[in-house]
Amino acid sequence: MQPLKGITVVTLEHAIAAPFATRQLADLGARVIKIERPGSGDFARGYDERVRGLASHFVWTNRSKESLTLDVKHPEAAQVLERLVMEKADVVVQNLAPGAATRLGLGYEKLSGAKPSLIVCDISGYGDDPHNPGPYRDKKAYDLLIQSEAGFVSVTGTPEEPCKAGPSIADIAAGMYAYSNILAALLQRGQTGKGQRIDISMLESLAEWTSYPLYYAFEGAEPPPRTGASHATIYPYGPFPAGDGTSVMLGLQNEREWVSFCDKVLQQPELATDPRFTANFKRVAERVALRQIIVDAFRPLTGAQVVERLELAQIANAQVSTMKDVWAHPQLEARGRWTEVGTAVGPVPAMLPPGTWDTGPRMDPVPALGEHTDAILAELGFSAAEIDRLHTSSAV
Repeated sequence: MQPLKGITVVTLEHAIAAPFATRQLADLGARVIKIERPGSGDFARGYDERVRGLASHFVWTNRSKESLTLDVKHPEAAQVLERLVMEKADVVVQNLAPGAATRLGLGYEKLSGAKPSLIVCDISGYGDDPHNPGPYRDKKAYDLLIQSEAGFVSVTGTPEEPCKAGPSIADIAAGMYAYSNILAALLQRGQTGKGQRIDISMLESLAEWTSYPLYYAFEGAEPPPRTGASHATIYPYGPFPAGDGTSVMLGLQNEREWVSFCDKVLQQPELATDPRFTANFKRVAERVALRQIIVDAFRPLTGAQVVERLELAQIANAQVSTMKDVWAHPQLEARGRWTEVGTAVGPVPAMLPPGTWDTGPRMDPVPALGEHTDAILAELGFSAAEIDRLHTSSAV
């Protein structure tokens, strides 16, 4: 039995934050019923066509779900939503615009009055607590905008130009906190029988993840500088070129490693006691001079030879993998981390979620738009004639 088998999640979701949270619940065996707009669905379905005509974001975040098309603004939608939530749902998740779920009759105060065991998770850019909305509650919030507001962009990039993270890190952070909070709420409900409301803010999620730079800049101190792919406050820690044009990523964490690095990698043991470099904060201050010494030492070597020396010295290192490299990564392959999931265009590769448990994760297909609509409506007791009428009226 999978950990969340028997738990049903009803979700009004789009983009990344909520779909990523609910996909992880589905990985653990929860039944996830995804409500989508008839005709177009979750707008992430249209982001690109990179996975044999399907969108990369959507394939990643929506496996193992059921797709129910429903025009939530249609006059007949309310009865479908009410029956679905009251009869089936243990958890309701939504990342609509602030206040939209309440207007649809899906606010926690109304739902919990009729079903006290229900857990409702609201995900928004800046928080949607009706009792403490804050001045930013109604601002539009996309991943890049939250990366900026949370200070993440200010400490990411090169000295000349700030950069965003490649993945949608604000959405991912919010999705992870939604997922973990829902799991905690389910555990608490198991003890008390009562559900609760969970209010997840993308800003608060990413601000938590940016907490080390925040503390580094404590009480008005200078924030960590933008240093590209190098670590801002530990050195040497980052990419260095070898003589064959390749780049090697390496990182030192302590003084024992610094001595070994000077002796076995740079083959300049006297450098370990150079007063410019005898502590990490000194090496950070002298990073320009130290970088030149390292680059000069690596110039006669190939990348493979540099890695060989690093391994001998037990210095942490890594290749700078491309996306193509990750698809074929020998460690992922050796650990059997790839499987397949079904889609409307046939099976596609999928990475098993991190972690292991006895029953293994659920890895069911990515749903086609509205694929489960009729089956779910029939399960709720709608007759064939009623289902046909809902289709005819464009309610579903």
